[in-house]
Amino acid sequence: MSLELDPVDWTVSRVPVEYADGVRTMTERAQHIARGLTPEFVWLLEHPPLYTAGTSTKVDDLRNPLHFPLHQTGRGGRVTYHGPGQRIAYVMLDLKQRGGDVRSFVHALESWLIDTLATLGVKGETRPGRVGIWVRRPEKDACAEDKIAAIGLRVSNWVTLHGVSLNVAPNLAHYDGIVPCGITEHGVTSLADLRSPAPMEVVDNALRDAFERHFGATRSVDDPLASTLSTFPISSGARP
Repeated sequence: MSLELDPVDWTVSRVPVEYADGVRTMTERAQHIARGLTPEFVWLLEHPPLYTAGTSTKVDDLRNPLHFPLHQTGRGGRVTYHGPGQRIAYVMLDLKQRGGDVRSFVHALESWLIDTLATLGVKGETRPGRVGIWVRRPEKDACAEDKIAAIGLRVSNWVTLHGVSLNVAPNLAHYDGIVPCGITEHGVTSLADLRSPAPMEVVDNALRDAFERHFGATRSVDDPLASTLSTFPISSGARP
């Protein structure tokens, strides 16, 4: 990149964030970024158990949605699950400053997740025609692969919204109510399911270190829901 970018604001919510609150906060922050009023932002969080339906969702993707709420969302992709034990990263970056290439940006997100998983002892891979990060499961079958991380984006005014999710230790049975991301021939896994458990704080540190290698420096800020939605804190301190 020819431009030297300012550090990206980075925060972690330590309690589950209601989906509507998360989307509202993310959307408002992205609008501020697009107008040059506030720095780029990555927000790590968990949601209560729920399903989100992307813009490509089909009726058949809902097998038996249990008792979890279903939220329509503006991101790309089909239906997926979010819940406790899954680390979600809302990624609000200004693509105008980062080359303006959405395809390259998605590739960078994939590399970020793969590097994070490598730090945690798991080999993640991409597959042509399948979005997200996959792991081989030879103990199941020679050709078996499961999805461990998902990517779902929307771009508005050249600022990205939504982002990625990484399965740390969610209840995988909660995926049974849907066809995750429209894929029926492969399963879903997690770090815990792969017997590579890691505390969420360790996962967060791995995500941050890998993010900085791919996207640049970060700086810690307060949880946006700890203050008013119209005033976003800007840190003056270094990364702890």
